[in-house]
Amino acid sequence: MVHQFLVENFPDQVFMIFFFLNYLLLILAYKLGFAQKIPVVKSVIIYILLAIGTVVVSLFSGIAELPTVESLVVIVLVLAIYRFRMHNERKANQTE
Repeated sequence: MVHQFLVENFPDQVFMIFFFLNYLLLILAYKLGFAQKIPVVKSVIIYILLAIGTVVVSLFSGIAELPTVESLVVIVLVLAIYRFRMHNERKANQTE
């Protein structure tokens, strides 16, 4: 779905758009599901490794036409719902 839209409307920039979409969604998934308080240098290393991994994921999106963007959107939504529910549960436990 996203692949067809990008190929029809932005045929010359498909890979870069996939790269930025995937990178943004991977950062959101990392932040929502796995991020901890760590030093700045380690954070920079993690984001560089995420960018390298995003190249591979973008190749799957662009060349193999796999629905990676759609899958990452679902992952981010599930993690956001989980974080929201955990926040509400912790808030309720603090008020008791």
